[in-house]
Amino acid sequence: MLNKIMLTGMLALWSMIGYSQQVYFTRSRFEADYQICVTQNRFEADWIIYFTNNRFDAKDGKWFITNSRFQAEYIIYTTEHRFQADKLVYFTNNKWEATLNN
Repeated sequence: MLNKIMLTGMLALWSMIGYSQQVYFTRSRFEADYQICVTQNRFEADWIIYFTNNRFDAKDGKWFITNSRFQAEYIIYTTEHRFQADKLVYFTNNKWEATLNN
């Protein structure tokens, strides 16, 4: 019975951590999951991102920045060159605008 409760708790915790969008910004493009280029035009952006201070609110384009690459769902490298970027990103101050368009 105790093992079943522990397993259920571990699965619930794993699902919360796995779904959150905790990001780590790296200086090496070779370790990055995504290379992004920041745009000032929200209509050309692939992703519209809002930064949150609450890691439990981090999902669906709301990013929580972590200092540990091992806790991050995405490792991000920022480039100034659009041709190197996997995604064009627009940063918003409105959390309701946040979205990940693939």
